[in-house]
Amino acid sequence: MKHPFIIQEYLNEAEAREEKHVLPAEYLLVLQPHEALWNDIKFIKEKFANNYSCEQAKKGLPHITLTRFKQFQSTENHIRHYLRNNARTIAPFKIELKDFGSFPSHTIYINIVSKVQIMDAVKTLRQQAQKFMKLDKDNKPHFITEPHLTIARKLQPWQYEKGWLEYQHANFHGRFIADHALLLKRKSGEYYKTVEKFMFEGVKEEVKQTNLFDVSNPDPKGS
Repeated sequence: MKHPFIIQEYLNEAEAREEKHVLPAEYLLVLQPHEALWNDIKFIKEKFANNYSCEQAKKGLPHITLTRFKQFQSTENHIRHYLRNNARTIAPFKIELKDFGSFPSHTIYINIVSKVQIMDAVKTLRQQAQKFMKLDKDNKPHFITEPHLTIARKLQPWQYEKGWLEYQHANFHGRFIADHALLLKRKSGEYYKTVEKFMFEGVKEEVKQTNLFDVSNPDPKGS
């Protein structure tokens, strides 16, 4: 007869394995500025949080969201596989941040000067991977269409009005090289944690060329 503690340990492990496969998690795929710029933006977010009683601005760490989705954790390895392979084909690119913008009447963010390369990166990263990101008809992946770096979101009307009155005339400038994307995961009741870092390497995809003089058919005309 097994010791009750051994049985309980086995049940706990079985429950953990089942949870990983059955329970869904929330995922974010993001770009993250270099440390110095990250700290500058974090200071802005903390200042906004203190001035406008917006704790959420302080909790949200500086990043540019590429996609967000909710999915069973059992599909995670498939998603990571395709994201890893797709990211290798993206060459590092420069992102320039300048001043502030808003989505009335709920979000204040830092503007991105040129969004083309970010949108190209999103298009590349979603190839093949997106079919694993759909949980059900009510939980489909959301791919960013208007890249920005959020300072504060889900604002109450007074927070937005007073905050935007200040930030619409404020100046900010920063730039960084996007050379990787981060996949973040948040399980129920937890904060987001990094799952994997996908490096942008600019690797060219190999194109298989048909040999006109295939040994199986020496004469291209077939005569």
